[in-house]
Amino acid sequence: MSIIVVGLNYRNTPIEIREKLYFSEKNLPEPLDALGNVYGIKERIILSTCNRVEIYAKGGDISQSFEKIKKFLSDHHSFPLKDLEKHLYCYSDKEAICHLFRVASGLDAMVVGEPQVLGQVKSAYAIAKGCNASGFVLGNFFEKAFSVAKKIRSNTGIGSSAVCVSYAAVELAKKIFEDLDDKSVMLIGAGEMSEQAARYLVSSGTKLVFVTNRTFSRAKRLAEELNGEAVHFEFFPKHLILSDIIICSTGAPHYIIKKEQVQDVLNQRRNKPMFFIDISVPRNIDPEVNKLSNVYLYDIDDLKNVVDANIREREKEAEKAEEMIVNEIKSFLGWLESLESKPTILTLKQKAEEIRQQELKEAYSKLGKISEKEKKILDSLTQALVNKVLHNPIVSLKKRGVSDNGEEYIKVTRKLFKLDDE
Repeated sequence: MSIIVVGLNYRNTPIEIREKLYFSEKNLPEPLDALGNVYGIKERIILSTCNRVEIYAKGGDISQSFEKIKKFLSDHHSFPLKDLEKHLYCYSDKEAICHLFRVASGLDAMVVGEPQVLGQVKSAYAIAKGCNASGFVLGNFFEKAFSVAKKIRSNTGIGSSAVCVSYAAVELAKKIFEDLDDKSVMLIGAGEMSEQAARYLVSSGTKLVFVTNRTFSRAKRLAEELNGEAVHFEFFPKHLILSDIIICSTGAPHYIIKKEQVQDVLNQRRNKPMFFIDISVPRNIDPEVNKLSNVYLYDIDDLKNVVDANIREREKEAEKAEEMIVNEIKSFLGWLESLESKPTILTLKQKAEEIRQQELKEAYSKLGKISEKEKKILDSLTQALVNKVLHNPIVSLKKRGVSDNGEEYIKVTRKLFKLDDE
């Protein structure tokens, strides 16, 4: 019995191939059913995201299971097998366990430590479980992966630093203002990054949001989504006095906010701090603004430097996480491989008990009439003898059962004790 995974991801497969092999979440029950009923994969889970397509399974014959899953992917997506195989990776046992632990923990993500991946893995497992496809072994495997991911999040800083520009801006705002609950935000321009930063700020507690854009309808729509107020573009300078955090991202080829203008606003605000985020290219805020007291200005390069530093920090934390995973793999491998030795141990004990009972019966008949006390003494004696004789073989089975030659050791034990004889 082995755990296997067959898949492809963003590292080895371009998007034009990944999208052809994608499984939509709402339709997953159908391919899960086909994997079980048509291709004979009894325990199976399909993980399909924009960055990866992977099938996890419990297999008997590893090579045969690999071939079945490859054929399934080819058949289901009408994708030629010869073209598919060059993109696929196939892992079993230790490699497969390591792979899922790394995926769930965010170590195999496009952005190291990305938390969304764990949610995707949990969703894939929930769907398979709902279809009765995950089974006992894969169920325990995925539950263990969730536990490992949680432990890594709790004991390392792999997900603690911002690694996207928008979120880095929000983290800087938190450092400057500490508490964002009473702070107001102005969004100048409604580009994707500035919109994302505004959403992060709202989720972090900011209540008052102004949105301005050269196209007022765009500003109005986004303001409604953010539960804010739309401002006509020509009037935004008047609203600067009400804004603690200003995110600027327009297509203007020149500065639309200048040093003298901000100085006037500061005077009216009685020098309350202002945080400017200029993610426009070319820049829309005069760099001289940063020389003013109680003004903090970051442009796209400043934010990128913060992100790069945070990525380096995450990579350091990822090294700690990798060490933790090594120990967790050993733990789960021990559990998995003990499933192989457990039936042999039970059979061995059962056979020994049958022999003991038979020999006791013959002894009682030869001894004639003996007291219940004497019977108990004989019973205890034979039980102790059996336990002592079996102790070392059973301990060895438990230890060797989780080693590289565990399967061979189990076979030898069954042959020596004739556990498979009728």
